[in-house]
Amino acid sequence: MSHARDRGGDHWPIRPSRNRAARAGSAARKRAAVQLAAGTPVLPVLIVSVVVLIDVACGAGTIWLPLLAAGPALAAITSGPRGVLCVGLLAAVLGATLGTRDGVPGQELTAVLSALAAVTLASGLASALRGRRERVLAAVRSVAEAAQHALLKPVPATVGPFQVAVRYSAAAAEARIGGDLYALVPTPYGVRLIVGDVRGKGLPAVGTAALVLGVFREAAYDEPELLAVVDRIERSLARNLGSDDFVTAVVAGYPQAGHLEVVNCGHAPPLLVRESGAVLAVEPAHPAPPLGLRALTDETPSLQVLPFADGDQLLLYTDGVTEARNHGREFYPLAEGLARHLSADPAATLTALHDELLAHVGGRLHDDAALLLLRQPALSEAAALSRGRGLRKAGSREVRVLPIRPLVQTAPDEKSEAG
Repeated sequence: MSHARDRGGDHWPIRPSRNRAARAGSAARKRAAVQLAAGTPVLPVLIVSVVVLIDVACGAGTIWLPLLAAGPALAAITSGPRGVLCVGLLAAVLGATLGTRDGVPGQELTAVLSALAAVTLASGLASALRGRRERVLAAVRSVAEAAQHALLKPVPATVGPFQVAVRYSAAAAEARIGGDLYALVPTPYGVRLIVGDVRGKGLPAVGTAALVLGVFREAAYDEPELLAVVDRIERSLARNLGSDDFVTAVVAGYPQAGHLEVVNCGHAPPLLVRESGAVLAVEPAHPAPPLGLRALTDETPSLQVLPFADGDQLLLYTDGVTEARNHGREFYPLAEGLARHLSADPAATLTALHDELLAHVGGRLHDDAALLLLRQPALSEAAALSRGRGLRKAGSREVRVLPIRPLVQTAPDEKSEAG
């Protein structure tokens, strides 16, 4: 008995280890089942279930069994190869069971199951190729995002004395980058900015935009006069662009308090918003050709100086905004939308404008679109913002204020100013 007790004692420690192994195996099977269920697409399984129910209800045999192939075929669109194989295996098991139940001849049942297996394998391969293309596309989009951040650098909410907001949407949603350009930099001569639109799309347009922005950022620091900055860009484009290529752009600067300089080179006129809410189109007094085409005409850009007081705002944009059409082929009314959504927060204003623009076109733009809103805070708000870094003091040169055309008038006293 003592020997039996000793042998029994030898066996007691082994039982818990067996139990633990059994529990571990059960847990592994549960995890595998959960992963299998998670990888199995719902809609294809539902289709297979519907076919099975119809066959059970009608007892039609081979009439309905070939429709089981719709399950793995649809799974190739919605899931990976594992999900396709799971649906195909499920359809094959159910098809064999139903064929045997309905008394389908062996040759016919074999043909149905062989076709189901072929569809499953082909769908699994298609799913694998689709997944590979999606991974390549994701990598391309990440590279495009990095290129966009390097080309169109994020603009801070406050630059010099201004509140600033930018919204940019590329028509090529897969690439997330296009031919529109913008930049805003503080310089020894005041805050300077550019918004432009390169002719064409794709990588050539991106390369031209990079060239324009590179020259602008250098010239904005080097040249005391804004027209000299524009001349630098023009000379660079004349050396590097083809005869049919050009860039429309608006270049602006804030050299001294209360005055805003604007040079328009064939671009859409900026919208000036007075503190009272009046929206005015800043039409150039002497229209100039786009950048890169000056050699074809005798026209040269002119400098326009505007009064820019506390509470005023300036919206620069590209034609992807104003030429956006709805289903009725109507253009988006930017001036009316700006007056409708105007606020003291430029970011909130552009968010509302951008949402309304997307709603106008039905959710997707067909051209690149850029919006840049500049606001001069009122004196009561100025204490909370960074003021006057690197701004040039008021000089002695003559300031000439050119006329601007009103678009949306909300205050009667603005008519005299706009004229």
